[in-house]
Amino acid sequence: MVTVSGFEQARLEDQYAGVIERPLAQRLIAPGVVIAILGYLVICFFAFDVPGVLNKARMDMAQLYALDSYAHKDHAKLSFRKADEGFELSLEGTRRARYDTPPAWFQSNGAESRIDLAGDGIVAFDGQSIVTYTHPDYDEPFRFRVGGGDYPVYLGSVTPEWLGDSGKQIDARPSLYSRIWITRSKIEVHRYENGWENFWFGFNSPLSGMSIGQLTSLAMSSDRIEPEMSNLSFIASEFWNNPEWQHGDIFYALLQTLIMAVVGTLVAGIIALPLAFAAAANVNPLRGVRFGLRRIFDFLRGVDTLIWSLIFIRAFGLGPLSGTFAIIFTDSGTFGKLFSEAIENADRRQAEGVQATGASPIQKYRFGVFPQILPLFVSQMLYFLESNTRSATVIGALGAGGIGLKLLETMRTRQDWENTAYIIVLVIGLVILMDNMSGWLRRKLIGDTEG
Repeated sequence: MVTVSGFEQARLEDQYAGVIERPLAQRLIAPGVVIAILGYLVICFFAFDVPGVLNKARMDMAQLYALDSYAHKDHAKLSFRKADEGFELSLEGTRRARYDTPPAWFQSNGAESRIDLAGDGIVAFDGQSIVTYTHPDYDEPFRFRVGGGDYPVYLGSVTPEWLGDSGKQIDARPSLYSRIWITRSKIEVHRYENGWENFWFGFNSPLSGMSIGQLTSLAMSSDRIEPEMSNLSFIASEFWNNPEWQHGDIFYALLQTLIMAVVGTLVAGIIALPLAFAAAANVNPLRGVRFGLRRIFDFLRGVDTLIWSLIFIRAFGLGPLSGTFAIIFTDSGTFGKLFSEAIENADRRQAEGVQATGASPIQKYRFGVFPQILPLFVSQMLYFLESNTRSATVIGALGAGGIGLKLLETMRTRQDWENTAYIIVLVIGLVILMDNMSGWLRRKLIGDTEG
């Protein structure tokens, strides 16, 4: 153990006074910053009315929307006014997707109808006035009296939390995957199953429900379904033109989004590069020109891409051209600032060495400065290409076309959340693809050996 004499301690305190005994102001900096951050978060908590938002949140609807993104819903509906017609069976409750042949989960012998809710039990209607629901976790079934123009009546004595009885309607939700809704005019049963129904072929397609083996045999068969095309072409056409999932339209919109991002980024880089040289202090001695160009850069990048897209939609109308111009304008300002600063930070000795060989001013900057900023030029453009792929999706939703407009269309219906999830998966896949491609291009163009 090393001991320090009183004289040595006094000398150290005198020599390193600011280290050994820091001033009070310095000691308060760290806790002061923490308190300021906490205070800011508290202000934001109440300024954005977080308690009110949480109080108004409909978590039940959020769960249903989330479920609809990865599952499909079958409807079984009986109208008492048309009771003789029996239950109407459909996918998602649409008239365009009615089952001509009853699926396996529905059985009827003419008098009694039974609906299998998989793990949630069975709903039965006797064809007269009694609906019986058998739940696997309860010994006694739940019975309801319906029809006759009267409000439904629950005949049981035990009322679980998931069974809603308002006196005018019965709304039973045994789980997230099933619902039994009874009013004075109808019986409606919803049942969910995981999976994207009819993803490969439309509901009314002759190929709907076929297995991979059946499709393979059909593709190799000489008996054509459509005389004017081969079976393989017919299979591809049925998939591409699926009216429910619209694969062809969605991939075309995805291509539009990619074109907007690529063209917008590339044109912005081409425009910004010469302007950046003119705005660099070590290239252009004219202060007024440099000042003007830098203010133009500030103006272009100061207006967000969304605002530019709204302006160009007014000017050119709806379509990808408006989105492309919005990206060009914003990125031209950003690239101009980044490139001009990179040029000013370039090593002058390399440019002076090129000039000493008798090179012209253009050759001086071409061979003395440009190779130094090329890595930054490539890296920034590739990064913004990835970013603009996402931005093109957002501005497309405003009317600039592309996949963003398709995404907005699926969200407006509040029913096609599986289509929304499909588009989101494609956008994420496109961004991942662009990330991998940009990394590969970066390694090829500037010799980056890092993975």
